[in-house]
Amino acid sequence: MPISTPNLIYSGKAKDIFETDDPTVLRAYFRDSATAFNAQKKGEIHDKGKINATISALLFQLCEKNGIKTHFVKQSSDRELLVKRVNIIPIEVIVRNIAAGSLCKRLAIKEGKVLKEPIVEFSYKNDELGDPLLTRAYIKIALEITDDKTLDEITNLTLKANEIFKEFFLKVGIKVVDFKLEYGFDKDNDLLLADELSPDNFRFWDAKTNEKLDKDRFRQDLGNVESAYQEVLKRVKEEAKNILS
Repeated sequence: MPISTPNLIYSGKAKDIFETDDPTVLRAYFRDSATAFNAQKKGEIHDKGKINATISALLFQLCEKNGIKTHFVKQSSDRELLVKRVNIIPIEVIVRNIAAGSLCKRLAIKEGKVLKEPIVEFSYKNDELGDPLLTRAYIKIALEITDDKTLDEITNLTLKANEIFKEFFLKVGIKVVDFKLEYGFDKDNDLLLADELSPDNFRFWDAKTNEKLDKDRFRQDLGNVESAYQEVLKRVKEEAKNILS
């Protein structure tokens, strides 16, 4: 899809966002682009856009079914979602169930250690700064982004989503290691879960083998990236058929 399309309002690492005839609704187009390490590593994964759009649509519906409001409206094509226009809060919310990635590097914890309870952390959504970790004081006082009430609501929603995802994926033989969420406010100032829900922002491991089924296969040059994404899609569709029908 040409980047010069007149109603393009944002082009990210793997998605393009377009206006629609409805000023309250946007169109999210999922590309096959793959990035890692704050876009220092780039590539393409065949059909990743189709896979991520479909997984995101199903998981957003799962959240809605369980009382978590999201920006999802509907999947309009194999690569596109219609979503409510929101003002994204420039904070990435990470929840960790099993030690992996940057947590292992920061604390010298062995990858795969199951944490006693989920950890929720915040980082500043800013690639130029390397998405630094944030304390609540940084968020409220230095960045003047939001308040305690909103941060509490975000934390509670994230922990609720974590339980929903862990239960759902365990049924299809997948461990939810960690994931990153984003939130925004709609025109009515309602807080909505936004962005996407896919192997791009989740770490998924096979429950029996611990095989990685997410973007770490791209980050770490493990190969079989496309087949891992396809496997997640296959399992998600099978279970979603039982829950969302």
